Amino acid sequence: MDLHIANKVFIVTGGAKGIGAAISKAIASEGGLVVVAGRNKDDNHTIVDEIVKMHGKAASHTVELGDPEACKELIDFTITKFGRIDGLVNNAGVNDGVGLENGSPEKFNQSLQKNLSHYYNLAHYALPHLKKTKGSIVNIGSKVAVTGQGNTSGYAASKGAINALTREWAVELLPYSIRVNTVLPAEVWTPLYANWIKTFDEPQKKIDSITSKIPFEKRFTTPEEIASTTVFLLSDQSGHTTGQILFVDGGYTHLDRSLT
Repeated sequence: MDLHIANKVFIVTGGAKGIGAAISKAIASEGGLVVVAGRNKDDNHTIVDEIVKMHGKAASHTVELGDPEACKELIDFTITKFGRIDGLVNNAGVNDGVGLENGSPEKFNQSLQKNLSHYYNLAHYALPHLKKTKGSIVNIGSKVAVTGQGNTSGYAASKGAINALTREWAVELLPYSIRVNTVLPAEVWTPLYANWIKTFDEPQKKIDSITSKIPFEKRFTTPEEIASTTVFLLSDQSGHTTGQILFVDGGYTHLDRSLT
């Protein structure tokens, strides 16, 4: 299937590692031009080099997304570099463990700034350019938005808001033929996830405990599976899909618990 994204321009926040890196590579593999945005300059350069070795096209911009002005600078950089924006992938965030009991109002607000505000800021500044291309926005969410997790109020609130904003923006942007959707992962095997697993006394036992609760094939979702759905939603092959929250999770969130 030709996704028709060749030579189109896409911003991927947190695009140098884990799910974001898989999305960046998937866009490039389809001929799209990627702007990788993140706070670590070395990581950004590494993924761009990998994409170039794939014969893809990419650029990177080192940015602290919690700063609204930096978000505007990212959009300006993309227009200066490539002249257009066809899609925005809001992916950057961190499950920072700011809970109700162990947190504070200050830490909660900081968590919202890290995990939510830049989704709005980037969409706001990208909007004039997305109107020109009838582009699309794909937000990356989390199962925590609908299941809860415990001790992560800031992250959960952010991801719940992202689900709501997806539908709000889908409605507001109907007149411009701009589609907005969210891809919602659950248990995805990334380097960050692997590092978390290593903190347990018996890592394999923890892995087995988690995968036993994933109905489809009792395995983790791969970053590439998240990326494939994301790129499809960016493309005009999903041209009548908007306001949707797609769970790419092996049935983890919704299927009957008797299966596990």
